[in-house]
Amino acid sequence: MVSIAAVLSEAAAQLSAISDTPRLDAELLLAHALGCSREAMLLGKLDEPVPPAFHALFARRMAHEPVAYITGTRAFWTIDLAVGPGVLIPRADSETLIEAAVAYFGDRTPATILDLGTGPGTLLLAALAEWSDAMGLGVDSSEAALDYARRNGDRIASDRAKFRLGDWGVGIDARFDLVLCNPPYVEADAILDAQVAAYEPGSALYAGADGLDDYRRIAPQLPGLVAPGGVAILEMGHTQRESVTALLEVHGATVACRRDLGGRPRALIATYG
Repeated sequence: MVSIAAVLSEAAAQLSAISDTPRLDAELLLAHALGCSREAMLLGKLDEPVPPAFHALFARRMAHEPVAYITGTRAFWTIDLAVGPGVLIPRADSETLIEAAVAYFGDRTPATILDLGTGPGTLLLAALAEWSDAMGLGVDSSEAALDYARRNGDRIASDRAKFRLGDWGVGIDARFDLVLCNPPYVEADAILDAQVAAYEPGSALYAGADGLDDYRRIAPQLPGLVAPGGVAILEMGHTQRESVTALLEVHGATVACRRDLGGRPRALIATYG
């Protein structure tokens, strides 16, 4: 019998050739094959035999398929999101936007939240989990993403989250206390990791030659979407602070920046009036 503990070490060693988190990847795949949480596996199942399903999962990961697509789930902030092909996988860097929102509102609650480019509901549902009295709207141009968002919303936020097909803020005539947005911001000729470039949707990644095409569309919409006393918080590439700040300032924003856990500029906090 080959134990889970033994396979974990071997799998992590092989995954180190394609992943920055080989041990975590191996643990998540084994836990998925066992049908239990990673924590439950580590605390009580390391001496058990390796489940047969693991080998096929491991082969998929070695072919660069993202772990989140293989397991069908991704942890983000305080929630777990169902994800799959056609949907941008939530990143830990994006949690910077929620941190910035929590810091901005302090003891207050944003009553209404808008998430532009919501994907599987990532930022909206994380915010609604943080503020249990808030209501929110998620907008995306992808029906595939919205299918995941609605399923996640039914499970996480029940009737407090609504989702709609849309083109950023076009056609939205309401104002929101908190506007969140993680648009595409990768330059068209950028070389991405194989697991990203080969699997995740390009429409959620690339934004023209300089990566700013979507910011140019979003920036003029924000003054009409942010309620008095509210805020818009946008994710950006860590080299784009000056460029995106300038786009926001042209349309009347006062802009501050919050860094991610790696110390890189990641979220721009825009207020108006």
